[in-house]
Amino acid sequence: MNIRRAIFSGSWYPGDESSCRQEILDFVKNSVSVSSQKIKRVGGIVPHAGWYFSGQIACNVINCLKGRQDPDVIVIFGMHLPPSGPNFIMNQGYWETPIGKIEIDEELSNHLIKRFPFQVEKPESARQDNTIELQLPFIKYFFPDVKIVPIGVAPTSQAMDIGRSVVKLANKLGLHIKVLGSTDLTHYGMNYGFTPQGKGREAVNWVKYENDRRIVEQMMEMDSEMVMKEGISHQNACCPGAAAAAIEAGKNLGAEKAESLVYATSYDKSPGESFVGYVGIVF
Repeated sequence: MNIRRAIFSGSWYPGDESSCRQEILDFVKNSVSVSSQKIKRVGGIVPHAGWYFSGQIACNVINCLKGRQDPDVIVIFGMHLPPSGPNFIMNQGYWETPIGKIEIDEELSNHLIKRFPFQVEKPESARQDNTIELQLPFIKYFFPDVKIVPIGVAPTSQAMDIGRSVVKLANKLGLHIKVLGSTDLTHYGMNYGFTPQGKGREAVNWVKYENDRRIVEQMMEMDSEMVMKEGISHQNACCPGAAAAAIEAGKNLGAEKAESLVYATSYDKSPGESFVGYVGIVF
């Protein structure tokens, strides 16, 4: 059986089933309420830092995707890729989580491979990447039987084409899907080589109220092109291609608006000169 190992379990999030489930229960107890339980939600944007810093935000978004009918497949866009980088996809096997393995949907994956250039990852030779793995225990917890399609998308116009095509192909195959775009926001400080506003409270406020605010507003407008431009121009999203793809997929699934659930930074829990912004958005 081809199983992709959980590289970050036991460090970025709990490594055993009992601890994972307990932490998720704690996140759910402290979750932010959505505007209405009656609204159909088709996807969202999640952060991917260690669970201590952003796990509750990601858990909140994925929990909000539950509805009358569980999806057959959740498509997750992620990976830290430059505009010149290739796109990645996994098209067979399983991905391990402490709660249980999740199967890759081969049919949808292989249809995408026929349409777009992808570097196909195998469980035994995949790149280490936290953007998708950090979401998987949440997905397995809330949607025990769902399959996934993990996709790494570079921040180019093709990311939006892939997002739209995911929905068209899923409809053609009779699959009920939901989508996630995994990205953190501004990485500020000497650790990240990005200090346009110096240090201290002035830098924190600039990240929160200017740099991150700009891209969050574009996410709320569901403007995928501007989200990608913002991320590249102002370094306020580490995976702008993933966010743009998820937004396009969300719109093609019928989403007409986005709802921001939580915004936070790692500075809130661990004040320091280097910190990262996070947002949870539901379509």
